[in-house]
Amino acid sequence: MEQKKSSNVVWHNATVTRKRREEMNGHGGVILWFTGLSGAGKSSLAHAVEEELHKMHCHTFVLDGDNVRHGLCADLGFSAEDRIENIRRVGEMSKLFVEAGVIALTAFISPFRSDRERVRSLVPHGDFLEIYCHCPLDVCEQRDVKGLYKRARAGEIKDFTGISSPYEAPVDPELAIETGTLSIEDSVAKVMALLRERGIVRE
Repeated sequence: MEQKKSSNVVWHNATVTRKRREEMNGHGGVILWFTGLSGAGKSSLAHAVEEELHKMHCHTFVLDGDNVRHGLCADLGFSAEDRIENIRRVGEMSKLFVEAGVIALTAFISPFRSDRERVRSLVPHGDFLEIYCHCPLDVCEQRDVKGLYKRARAGEIKDFTGISSPYEAPVDPELAIETGTLSIEDSVAKVMALLRERGIVRE
């Protein structure tokens, strides 16, 4: 655990507990952590799952890799150190959403296994569901929605995951989805099945 810079802080226990928030929401709080290469379909899947959950009147929020870099992590670059800090901040934010009884969906490359495990350690067992969006590098490059792979191959982008920086795939994720071949509808169905199996949501 990191040493706090100030010792003059005391945790204040709220009277409105997570359990009470979840009872009011009608579902559990959880982190759905979508990880995979750029172009693997993480954001598309996260938002599609949120749409499905919204129809069920669930309380949700998507934390997207690009979006948080416009605000919460606007001061960070893409060095290994900055990537670690980026995921640390998102992990702490996600933990707060879980305490609020919200289903937090995060779409981040999050290339380092240790960073994802650190986020997992922030919340009780079962509150972090790692969803590996597996898509072969060549398929991600063919998609190249943002033109990033082309620029990375040209040397215009340094430390680009999959090209000049490593991606450490999950060893034992709660769910692995072949997003290179599976339709978005079938991918959403797999995530929803996991949520029902874990008792996070009910019909």
